[in-house]
Amino acid sequence: MMLAFFLKGIVIGVVIAIPVGPVGILCMRRALFQGRIAGLLSGFGAASGDAFFGVIAASGFTAVSDWLFDYRQWLRLAAAIFLMIAGASALRTPPPVGPPAPRRRESLLTDFASTFALTLSNPVTIFVFIAVFAGFGLSGADLTLARALILVAGVWSGSLFWWLLLSFGAGTFSRFVEPHQLHWINRGSGGALLLCGVALLAAFLYMHLP
Repeated sequence: MMLAFFLKGIVIGVVIAIPVGPVGILCMRRALFQGRIAGLLSGFGAASGDAFFGVIAASGFTAVSDWLFDYRQWLRLAAAIFLMIAGASALRTPPPVGPPAPRRRESLLTDFASTFALTLSNPVTIFVFIAVFAGFGLSGADLTLARALILVAGVWSGSLFWWLLLSFGAGTFSRFVEPHQLHWINRGSGGALLLCGVALLAAFLYMHLP
């Protein structure tokens, strides 16, 4: 029974992680231009953010979810600023030539923390988890604390598996791409991050301006 909950959690984690948004673009960019380890740590941060939401959805930590929803607009503003800075920086900076330089420990920690925080900036994902859990028949009395923990471990594993696949795939892909093609990939991904940031900022201003 516990194995079944874990396997269902893996499926849920993959389903939640697959849609490609700004976090996915960021992970692929880092894997392409900064190396697989940077992409992997970024994916690890995103998977940990998904698991955090899974814990809230499975255990009903209303105090945490209420706080996130109370400040969701400000979290999105922070995400918008980060994405616009990351996108503008990518557009200004040419892609590196040759193998990526080794990353320092502080930089790798930043890779993890940035995608973890970016994932948490969208607390609506909690409702997605609740809906998916219910769709799998994982709610009510069936979802005990032990089962919830096993389920969330599966969610984390499934999400991490997807980000691993994405990061290593992007890192491998970079070996077969010509420099001029990397240039356009850099500009395209940077532009996408910038547009995502602008969209979030526009949504924030729409909610707060008279």
